[in-house]
Amino acid sequence: MIYLDNAATTRTKPPAVARAVLEALSSYGNCGRGGHEGALSAARTIYETREKLAALLGCPRADHVCFTQNSTQALNIAISGLLGPGDHIISTDLEHNSVLRPLYRLRDAGAAVDFVPADRRGRLDYGGFERLLRPETKAVVCTHASNLTGDAVDIQRVGNFAGEHGLLFILDASQTAGVLPINMGAMGVSALCFTGHKSLLGPQGTGGLCLREGLEVRPFAVGGTGVQSYSETQPAEYPTRLEAGTLNGHGLAGLNAALDFLNETGVEAVHAREDALARRFYEAIRDLPGVTVYGDFDAPVRAPIVTLNIGTLDSAQVSDELAERFGIATRPGAHCAPRLHRALGTEDQGAVRFSWSYFNTEEETDQAAEAVRVLAQEAAEA
Repeated sequence: MIYLDNAATTRTKPPAVARAVLEALSSYGNCGRGGHEGALSAARTIYETREKLAALLGCPRADHVCFTQNSTQALNIAISGLLGPGDHIISTDLEHNSVLRPLYRLRDAGAAVDFVPADRRGRLDYGGFERLLRPETKAVVCTHASNLTGDAVDIQRVGNFAGEHGLLFILDASQTAGVLPINMGAMGVSALCFTGHKSLLGPQGTGGLCLREGLEVRPFAVGGTGVQSYSETQPAEYPTRLEAGTLNGHGLAGLNAALDFLNETGVEAVHAREDALARRFYEAIRDLPGVTVYGDFDAPVRAPIVTLNIGTLDSAQVSDELAERFGIATRPGAHCAPRLHRALGTEDQGAVRFSWSYFNTEEETDQAAEAVRVLAQEAAEA
């Protein structure tokens, strides 16, 4: 199989990731639930993982890296824990449902939400941030890069806007943590939400949120933490405030190993390789008759994603043909991004997404481009 569905999850991981998970499965106890070597080994690795993520993402303190199952859970914690009825929130048309649905639920509870619009190419109207500003605006919540088109948001610009108006800035870095340089402090980000199983190259079931100092997030869930057991309330200190229950120590051991690979390879080198492969594919298919490509490829910084349609063919049909006839894994459909599909005019057809990781090759990329050429030619002749 040629696996080009890395925006959903990276399939190929550095070999050290599986070794670390296996070792953890056979040796770790429960972090924070004992003083024996098994519990202490888990605790050491988990704290080391916090330190590496803080350094990678520009979080000011390792103990402000709070672990979750994924970025969806992290976004729910940040949005529900920082915002409430009466608040006004600015978001964008680029958002995934992991941002949209928590915002809609908040809106139903009495908050107000407005969205900066995207055009037919998926480009944001940055002037919309100022136009949507109200006296009661409390936060900006937005993605770093669209999971549908790969278009990156100018996070420094959005962070500057939030800082100038005293707003919280919650960032969804699901598609960018590990592949684009991020410094949440320099970018003015209040809470950064990430997942471990995409460009961070770690196992599924890992993720978290990084918080700036002084941020008071209401716990999303309460329960056992291994400390302050006689207190009737959740401990106030980070990270235990947001980490009720047993952590995925085995998965975090794998994420720890993946972070070593990223640090040794360099995020810039990872991005350069993935971007080169995505642009190689784009250049090969962009002018094919009947092929429509979505997104702004004039932008200097993008996530390694190319999304397209062939004529009027349903995206699921195209993706199935790619899998069955050519052995190429892609993602069709709506991609949990309904507002952007409306902006692009692809609500009914959906779109076929190709997405790369560091471990893909030029040969695989060229084979995928040839498969699109064949399908486009067949569609034109039908």
